[in-house]
This record gives sequence, structure tokens and C-alpha cells, in this order.
Amino acid sequence: MKPLEERDWPKIVRPGSRVFIGGGASVPHALVESMLRHADSFKDVELVHIHGLGETPWIDPQYEQVLRTNSFFLTPALRDAVERGHADYTPCPLSEVASLFEEGPLPLDVALIQVSPPDANGWCSFGVSVDVVKSAAKCARTVIAQINPRMPRTCGDARISRGKIAFFIAHEADLPEASAVVLDERHERIGRYAAQLIDDGATIQIGLGNSPEAVARALKNHRHLGIHSGLFNDALMDLVRCGVVDGSMKNYQPGRIIASHVMGSHDLYQFVDGNEDIHLHPSDWVNDPCRIARNDRMVAINGAREIDLTGQVVRDSSGHRFYGGIGALQDFIRGAGRSKGGRPIIALTSTADVTGASRIVAGLESGSGVCTGRGDVHHVVTEFGVASLHGRSIRERVARLVEIAHPDHRETLLEEARQRGWLPRFFTMPVPEAEVADDGVESSWVRFQDARFLLRPLHPSDMRTLQEFFYSHDEETVRLRYGYQRDRMTGESAYKLAAVDQRKDLALGIFVENHGRQELRAIGRYYLEADGKRAEVAFVVHETTRHSGMAGYLLGELASIADRRGVLTFWANVLPDNRAMAGLFLAAGGSEVGSPMDEERTFNMPVAGILQSRAGFMELKNIQRID
Repeated sequence: MKPLEERDWPKIVRPGSRVFIGGGASVPHALVESMLRHADSFKDVELVHIHGLGETPWIDPQYEQVLRTNSFFLTPALRDAVERGHADYTPCPLSEVASLFEEGPLPLDVALIQVSPPDANGWCSFGVSVDVVKSAAKCARTVIAQINPRMPRTCGDARISRGKIAFFIAHEADLPEASAVVLDERHERIGRYAAQLIDDGATIQIGLGNSPEAVARALKNHRHLGIHSGLFNDALMDLVRCGVVDGSMKNYQPGRIIASHVMGSHDLYQFVDGNEDIHLHPSDWVNDPCRIARNDRMVAINGAREIDLTGQVVRDSSGHRFYGGIGALQDFIRGAGRSKGGRPIIALTSTADVTGASRIVAGLESGSGVCTGRGDVHHVVTEFGVASLHGRSIRERVARLVEIAHPDHRETLLEEARQRGWLPRFFTMPVPEAEVADDGVESSWVRFQDARFLLRPLHPSDMRTLQEFFYSHDEETVRLRYGYQRDRMTGESAYKLAAVDQRKDLALGIFVENHGRQELRAIGRYYLEADGKRAEVAFVVHETTRHSGMAGYLLGELASIADRRGVLTFWANVLPDNRAMAGLFLAAGGSEVGSPMDEERTFNMPVAGILQSRAGFMELKNIQRID
């Protein structure tokens, strides 16, 4: 390793050379500036790199005759250069970039990197970017290092011998910091919905973007999370500091945080410096889908530009225009999908920020590239809810994705889906925006008898789930709960029961998660009368969850919403031998009206009385709402 002299550049960068430039927060800017001072002596040099913080002066038009950039990730400036025809974009998952250098079409002549000073044993640290830099340094004919005393020394497979470095310059400078992510109410709701999909003890990955960041911020009430992520950023650091992440339940690399690069604030860079709990490895190791899948309950959280109604995800383009890159999306979606109990999540706002166009579309624009096929997508989250797609038919996918699209675009999406034959003609979208909780999210986890269940409104896409619920009943349940002997629940009949105008009437379901699918265990409804002050209520509870308090809890939830809407009284008809339901209504402050000789017993219940008895009922039944 010897000091680089300015006169060395023409001898190092020969005509037709391919030069790698380190990325992330480790772009060797001083080294690049030195190289560019000799650009007039270069001939047809290709510069290869991934996403990097800071300016990219090498794409200035003055260098277009001698330098050509080829990037795996496009910043706005790089995108403009591509569109001018003066730069190239190579789509490639990060897990495969190293193979392009080692044995593929992109052999490297020179690698420009930034590292820490060598330690007593002659080892320099790649610091905050190991990603594809380590492979580039391994494969390049000549390695030139910018040695920065402010580069953190990180643990893991994150070092290079000084003997591998041919030339160096010493340049002390603070690492560039990533711009702070700005979140709005939409992102916060996305975070809360996605957080409901993540169990305590899961291992998580988050990608670049506002929506994945919002999910990480929404996890501060979780416990014992682990991290296996290409990117380690401030949001993940905050989870470590507040005790949410301890890695204690990781089955692969337990107790360790695994990443390939660190990008964020100065505080973050200090946090990883010498931190033995955080191990950085190359992207081909970290992003290997098979290795990712070794983490049980692996949750991958990534953004997208667009998704069609069948589940195809677009990440790096909009029509024929390229944006960003594939990055870690494909690797982690597939790895999490193969994980035992894993959950790949695509998180995106329902509309584009500038144009307001729907990001959920019936058909992709010509030229748009599919980064994640419809078969790999499990969960899609917008600010309007969660669409679980894995193993679902096109009809079910379309219905679920329309429900989480922006209300202004739902009817158009429905009509396009009907024209394609994806939905039956009877399928319409009720008035959007069901009553939601105070935090803007319509669903929540509730614990009944030490088991966890999801409470949320019924949606039109629940029609098949409702059919399965009906056919799981025994004859007594059908007679007592539906009021007559019924032997069939057609798809259209189930749709009519599920497709409730939730702004007038209300239908809430309690669901259990079973191997990634939601199964109904109880339904509570009310039907508003014309005066707007009275409503009829009805409940159905599955045989396996009776006596756990589900009907009573649903009664309280219905009363809470009804109270906000100005409804004063509930009433219900009950068959004479349905003593359990009659007892519930009496305990909730109801009174029986009518003659004992009537075929059905009728109860009136003041909504205010139900609310007064609600807390005592939940304590008696040991029911807990989980934040």
C-alpha cells in the first residue's frame, strides 16, 4: 500500500477500464475528485456503482466523451443522465451483483473504496458499507482506498488487509448523512396496519422509503424482535435502544443484528462503531434468499411504486422511465416467503404524492417492469388496510386490493376488473371508509382466554370466508343464530352479508389467524332503523369459541361506535331456547319486552347502559385489547 500520486491515474485507469466506486455513506468523494482531475487523459472508461449519498460529479456533461456511468440504482440526477442517453442502468437484485464482478459480464479493473485506517494487524474496516464493496475489492485488479479516520470500525465480515490495497490517500471527513424521512398521516396508518402483521419474536428487514420507515417506527410496543436486513438505519437503531430488538428469539445468528450497510445520521454511525452486536456482511451473503429463509418468522418490509390488481409489483420504473432500483426487494420478499412463519410485506401509499394517481392499478403501464411476481406477494398494506394475497385467486386478490385503494379510485378499478371478468357483476364497493378507531386504523388485536384474535369490519372480499364460517357450523348454531334451518350460503348471499354500508349499518368480525389465513370466529352486526336512533343487533359465534366473551365484546364495540353516531337503543330478537344470548342482553342492561307466548323474545338495550357495563364485562372475561 503506497500513497497515491496524481501522476499515477493515467497508468491505473487505462483505456476501456471499468472502475467501481463505493456507495452508500462510503462514497470516496475525495478519491473521485482526484480521479476526475485527470479525466481528460481517460478513454472510454466505465464507472460502476450502487446507490450513494452525496453528489455524483462524474455524470457532468463535461465527462460524457470519456466516462460512462453504469449504476444499479438511480438517483434523480442519474435518472436524468440515463434519459439523456449518457448513463446506463443495470437492473439486478443486490444478492447477485457480486457474481457480476466475480464471474459475470462486469469484471473490474479498478475499485475506489473508503475504509478506516489499518489496525495493529494491518486490517482496515469497510465501515458502514460492506454490501458489494467487499466483492469489488476482491475482484478488482487495482484497489485504491480513501483512508478516513472517521470511518467507524464495524464487526462481522467487514475488513480488508492493507496488503490488498495498492494505493491510498488520507482524507479525514464526516460521513454524509441520509436526509431525514418525513412521514405524514398516511404513512403512520400504514405503519400501524403493518405492525399488526408482525409478531413478537419476529426477525425484520426494512427497505428504503417512507412507508417501510413508518412500519419500523410503529413497532415500539413489540418485544424480542431480531434484525436481518440489508439496510441498518436510524429507525432500526431506535428499536435497539428502546429494547424492542434484542435478538433473543432469533433461531439463526441469535442475538446478532445482521446487515450489509449502514446509512443515516452521525449518531447512527457512532452507534455501530465497534458495536459487537452488529455484524456487517456482503450483500451476496446477507441477501441470499436461502439464508434469509433460515430466520423463522422473517418479515420483509419493502416499498413499491405501483401494484396491479393481480399482485404484480413495480419497483424500479414507471412506464418506460426508470426510478431507483431493484435493490433488496426481490431477495427479501422471496427469502421471507420461504421462512417458517415468514411474512413478506409490500407497503405503499394508495396514491402518488404529486399526481394523486392510484398506485393500485388494473393494468400496468406499458414498459413498467415487474420486480416481484404475483406469486411472491403475501401482504400489501396501504393507509386503508391490509390485503392478504398469498394463495388467493385472482377474484379474491382483486377484491382485496380494491378495498385498500384510495376511495376516489375504487369504482374505476372495480369497473375495469369487471370488464376483464375478474369480478362478478354483483360485486360492488359499498360506501367507503368504515368507522375506524381513534388512531385511524380499523383493526386491532384482542386477547380472549390467552389466545389472540383480530377484530375488524367485514369487507366484501370476506364473502368466501363467510361461506366457510357458515359451513363450519353445526345444525344447532344455524337454527339458533340464523333463526331458521338453512342449508346453503351461496357466494352472492355471502357477498350481501359481507358488503355492508359501514357508515350506516355495521358488521364486525373476530378472526383467528391460521397458517397465514384469517378464519371467522364471531360476527356482530347492527342494522340502523330509519329514525337513526334505534338499531337491531345480531351475533353469531363459532362453536369452538363460545363462552369466551366474544359476543359481549362485539356488543360493546358496536355500542361504542353507535354512541358516536348518535344511536340510543339496540334491540334484538332471540329464540326462547337461546338462553346464553338472552343472558348477555340482560347483563348488559337490557329489558325484555312483549309476551312470554311470542315465538321469539325481544330485548331493548340502552346503548349508554351497554357502555357502562363494558369494562366490568371485559375484566370478568379477562379480555384484553392489544396495542
